[in-house]
Amino acid sequence: MRVLVVGSGGREHALCWALAASPLLTALVCAPGNPGIAALATCAPVAATDIAGLVALARAERIDLVVPGPEAPLAAGLADALAAAGIPCCGPTAAAARLESSKSFTKEIAAAAAIPTAAWDACADAEAARAAIRRRGAPVVVKADGLAAGKGVVVAATEAEALEAVDSLSELGPAAARFVIEECLTGPELSFFALCDGTNAIPLGGARDHKRVGEGDRGPNTGGMGAFAPVPALTPALEAEIMARVIRPALAEMAARGCPFRGFLFAGLMLTDAGPQLIEFNARFGDPECQTLLPLLRSDLLPALAAACDGALDRFDLRWTAEAAVTVVLAARGYPEAPARGSLIRGLDAAAALPGVLLFHAGTARDAAGALIAAGGRVLNVTATGADLTEARARAYAAVAAIDWPEGFCRRDIGG
Repeated sequence: MRVLVVGSGGREHALCWALAASPLLTALVCAPGNPGIAALATCAPVAATDIAGLVALARAERIDLVVPGPEAPLAAGLADALAAAGIPCCGPTAAAARLESSKSFTKEIAAAAAIPTAAWDACADAEAARAAIRRRGAPVVVKADGLAAGKGVVVAATEAEALEAVDSLSELGPAAARFVIEECLTGPELSFFALCDGTNAIPLGGARDHKRVGEGDRGPNTGGMGAFAPVPALTPALEAEIMARVIRPALAEMAARGCPFRGFLFAGLMLTDAGPQLIEFNARFGDPECQTLLPLLRSDLLPALAAACDGALDRFDLRWTAEAAVTVVLAARGYPEAPARGSLIRGLDAAAALPGVLLFHAGTARDAAGALIAAGGRVLNVTATGADLTEARARAYAAVAAIDWPEGFCRRDIGG
């Protein structure tokens, strides 16, 4: 099969890494890719949001399957455009991707499908959001309704902080034209994933993501500073409960509305005393959860993605190792507010040679001399596997120590 992966981050590098191992693969293209992906695939200079360009590329490369990584092209209708061109895509249509692109839509689906979730108010504008905050009190969660690249949610401890969040989120522009104000749930969080074919779903397991920039979960939220798997709380019984109470009801409701969901479904959950509660849905694999979970997959990923496109997951299963994995994100100084770019990164070969270590590029580039430099906020993902979380964590931080990048930083408590 000839496969096109869309995106340029660590998640897409991990997807390319997994797909490159498939005996069914005959060609791998990534648009736009990054220097790490270039070692596995042909990188094409087409932006992930250039829908027409991606369709043209898929046609020119005679692509059999497109695997989108980020959410923006899905919300913009990439799967719809590919379907019109007769090219299979393992990702939802724009209508189905509303599970991520509109938080109020997710809440409507949860209500219709009886999926457990926090009490909420949909607010048509900032003034309605302020009124809902005053009515609900604090602590409270303030969410911009649209896509905000991981920056659209504030957990406010006080009413004043929540009102301030409405003002700050309003600066996001169209993503904050509407708001969702939610009850603040308590408990450990879980990122849970399923591969869906519109009707059926198979679990991809769960991971725990560390969102805040600083140790001890302090500081502003980020796109994710690291993750680990397995999560001890995710027992077989809990996985079965999540599939029965969250994933399958959502699929059934989406199909009933004429927008069946295909691709990776990401359920962000709070494990409360009353059981798992839905925080949000995302319409793609998580980042950095993808980099954490895929190294634990024993099965060939490619036929599973093809089966999701063909509606054949009811006859499919995946096998996983009994090992653990830890991913540590190396970010540029100043992230998430103003990451510095252009600094030189060395030592990757030494880090990658360590036992159980994989390096996924997230925000790197080559300078005019061909040297590797930082070109984003989250720059590198250091993933390590081991017999248990203790070994995986030790291996990951040993690899971090081997990387020579003074201008980078990471959290030191991932998986701890």
